[in-house]
Amino acid sequence: MNENQNLILVVDDEPDLEFLIQQKFRKKISSNEYEFLFAQNGAQAFDIVNNNEMINLVLTDINMPVMDGLTFLTKINELKNRLLRSIIVSAYGDMENIRTAMNRGAYDFITKPINLRDLEITIEKSLKEIQTYKQAIKSREKLIAFQQELDIATTIQTSILPKKFPAFPNRPEFDIYAKMKTAKEVGGDLYDFFLIDKYRLGIVIGDVSGKGIAAALLMAVCRTLIKATASKGLPTDRVLYEVNNILVNESPANMFITLFYGILDTRNGSFEYSNGGHNLPCLITEFGMIEELENIGGLLLGAVSDVEYESNIIKLNKNESIFLYTDGITESFNKDDIEFEEYRLFETLKKNSKENIKEIVENVIKEVITFSDGIQQSDDMTCLSLRYLK
Repeated sequence: MNENQNLILVVDDEPDLEFLIQQKFRKKISSNEYEFLFAQNGAQAFDIVNNNEMINLVLTDINMPVMDGLTFLTKINELKNRLLRSIIVSAYGDMENIRTAMNRGAYDFITKPINLRDLEITIEKSLKEIQTYKQAIKSREKLIAFQQELDIATTIQTSILPKKFPAFPNRPEFDIYAKMKTAKEVGGDLYDFFLIDKYRLGIVIGDVSGKGIAAALLMAVCRTLIKATASKGLPTDRVLYEVNNILVNESPANMFITLFYGILDTRNGSFEYSNGGHNLPCLITEFGMIEELENIGGLLLGAVSDVEYESNIIKLNKNESIFLYTDGITESFNKDDIEFEEYRLFETLKKNSKENIKEIVENVIKEVITFSDGIQQSDDMTCLSLRYLK
């Protein structure tokens, strides 16, 4: 029996009914659309149903020897097969038994003498309802599986990213704060910060292509690779070069990551950075001006091997900040499908430039949420801000 074939059990002690049904539905039988099984009474039929979960539909008479149709209905309901439907055959005018049968779970009924055209229509209607129910179950199972995947991805994402602040309470030279708001489909946003040595702080932000568990796992791998490579004390461009080559060889096909990596020298405010296709961070100057960092180009990671990345160095003055973000911020949209865009971000940063870095990050995310006005977003929103205090 193939999965598209409908298995129908006919329960009736009429000797001619089997022949009539075989003749009426011979085309559907020969095309393997229908397969019929036959039983003479309810007891025999129950044994068949109990041992064959593939039966879609039962057509049963009410008045039969050994076990009648109503008792048979009660018995098959005890099996709790949600995909099994039953059609009752009863004498015309026997409304009491028909009503009892319907109350016991019968899906439909036809009356004797059986009109084969009516039987055909009733069977088709019943099988269509079963198919609709099967699709509903599949959709529900997919939804449950999808939600479970989201839960796993969210757990991966949130469990490995830093979330304890202040992150470096004994380092008065700088302050750092980051926050991520996950979307309905968890993506692969990442951020991280770590001391490379006594004086240098590494900061990272990135966005893995794709959604769900695959993106979350690749994000976790990228975070580990960056941290391990950065610990060698390499310049920012060499870190991206080495991480990219590993990802090209090891990451799943068609999965890439945009990545920005910077190093703050806490002794003098020197900030070295390289970019792999990520949104350009902003400099918040000591005077409250908002400036994008110089665009030095750079291909996203994981696409092509042996890519040479550029690096640049700027000098942070006291109380100047670097603000990093993912495209979930600027590409958030409202009910009119209008995006937040960079200029709104810059306005928000300017308005909050004198706040502490936690307030800057929190207020940017609040501004985006207010702008989107309750519309569920398809991408994570991630911000990281670093302020030089020396």
